[in-house]
Amino acid sequence: MPETQIALVTGASRGIGRETAYALAAKGFGIFLAAEGTSAELEEAAAACLTHGAPAACHHIADLAVPEAAEAMVEAAVGRFGRVDVLVNNAGIRCRKAFGSFTRSDFASLIEVNLAAAFFASQAVLPVMRRQGGGRIIHVASQMGSVAAEENALYGTTKAALIHLARNMAFELARDGIQVNTVSPGPIATQFNIDTWGRLPGKLETMVSRVPAGRMGRPQEIAEAIAFLASTQGSFIHGHDLVVDGGYIIH
Repeated sequence: MPETQIALVTGASRGIGRETAYALAAKGFGIFLAAEGTSAELEEAAAACLTHGAPAACHHIADLAVPEAAEAMVEAAVGRFGRVDVLVNNAGIRCRKAFGSFTRSDFASLIEVNLAAAFFASQAVLPVMRRQGGGRIIHVASQMGSVAAEENALYGTTKAALIHLARNMAFELARDGIQVNTVSPGPIATQFNIDTWGRLPGKLETMVSRVPAGRMGRPQEIAEAIAFLASTQGSFIHGHDLVVDGGYIIH
């Protein structure tokens, strides 16, 4: 019997991360969920992964704003399952401010969670994937890594860096059978976005008006794109940024 393949998903307690765990579970992956969320949230998500078809699922509390938490997370996944076949670096935070008003604390926080955690989790999983003969690493970036917007200088910079990181990693690691790509979501109807934009008069309507498809995306649509890159169907895709944004960046 072939060994069960394992997917490690960060930011997996809710939204895109949780839906990604479900999508990968439906493809038969064992799931290691990591997030800063509560044990109750993650236990519920892990149980749901089993109902979606995962042969095994467990969780790990990880505050990726803390240096070396990413490496500890990978170590925990390998300790539990002995392997990691897919790493989905989904965890991320935002800080919306006009350029000129960011603090060094803002900068350090976003760099640590949005970029450094993905960077060092990827480095930590590299020896395991090499021993296995390959693997997939998928960074969740953003359409804001490709376009400019008000109050997005810092967030967009971290996401643009993720896109470049994936390309450089793909260039170096393809020889090891390791594929690296990014998925860049556009405006997505996560509960966080709905709550955040709903507090600003007219914000939701404005966001939708900028999407040629005429609606916000669903977290499941991003999860399916990630699952595609993790599957055998995506076996010849290296260093690609798969933008799933309803056409947001084409105009």
